[in-house]
Amino acid sequence: MKKYRLRALVLTAGFGTRLRPLTCFVPKPLLPVCGEPVTGRTLRSLGRIGCEVAVLNTHYLAPKIPEYFGKSYYGLPLRYSHEPEIQGTYGALFAPLSVLSKADAVIMVNGDSLCRWPLKSLIRKHFKSGAAATLLLHRRRPEDTLGGGVGISSSGRVVRIRDHRLRGETSQGVSSRGHVFAGVHILSPQLLNRIENRPGDIITDLYQPLLDEGALISSVVTGRAWHDLGTATRYLEASLDWAGGRLPGSMWRGNKVSALAEVSRNAPLSRALVEQHVQIARGSTIQSSLLLEGARIGEGCRIKDSIVGPGVVLAPASNIEKRMINRFDKQHELGPGESSMGDLVYTPLDL
Repeated sequence: MKKYRLRALVLTAGFGTRLRPLTCFVPKPLLPVCGEPVTGRTLRSLGRIGCEVAVLNTHYLAPKIPEYFGKSYYGLPLRYSHEPEIQGTYGALFAPLSVLSKADAVIMVNGDSLCRWPLKSLIRKHFKSGAAATLLLHRRRPEDTLGGGVGISSSGRVVRIRDHRLRGETSQGVSSRGHVFAGVHILSPQLLNRIENRPGDIITDLYQPLLDEGALISSVVTGRAWHDLGTATRYLEASLDWAGGRLPGSMWRGNKVSALAEVSRNAPLSRALVEQHVQIARGSTIQSSLLLEGARIGEGCRIKDSIVGPGVVLAPASNIEKRMINRFDKQHELGPGESSMGDLVYTPLDL
């Protein structure tokens, strides 16, 4: 691939509301997937393609992100753009303009998405097409919960976003099925001149006006495993899928156990993801579940299809299935189906 100057903005400012109460303690970009934060995996991908610098925007639990990643991550220099008021996917571009504008292309990535990103293919398509922007799309059928569909022509030109169409475009020659936006944008630096100092949404405030003007927005469609970690259920499914490598997550029968965890020899594990400093006592069975840092599982527990949050202590003989268990946080209001017992909150998982 030709050498281009590449700089990145990784979106890590969000509240992670649908993952609460887990995200009362851990910002969503730092949620571990097989021992590494989801955003860390993206930063390593950016470093591998020669990205010069990545900017991470921050807002919710802002200090935790630079505390973890520091000034660089696996050799990739990092900068931070703190937002006292959250700016959204459009406004996040304004504060780091002086850093991003020096690039031949700007890579903007959702920090809560998990994928083996086809970044080289995206960059090649972007420069070959001469597009103002190039989007990564997934073949998955759009769902309202994932933001609706993106319609494309046979050449990959974006002609519809959220039912907003390229001016004069008809349905002829357009993909009959919309695609899901999969979390990566490639932006030409000229587009940065359009960014104003205000909150906003990149679809309504940048891409839809570009469609009205007839500008070229291109795309690459991938079938690679891609996960949006927007809910606890998706987080668990994504973690199990990633652990399986090339195997579909439902077929994987191994375990991923941190070297810093303490697991009794008499504690059967199946498709278990065990993070550092977890303790599992004898007689406990763990199946298709994720145990986060510092969790302590008493003797004779049964945990299936569940997430045990950081620092949670489960009493002996606890029976947990299709639940996320977290320590109670006074800022968290119980939602539908949630219950509390002692200092723990039990959240149902839709599996």
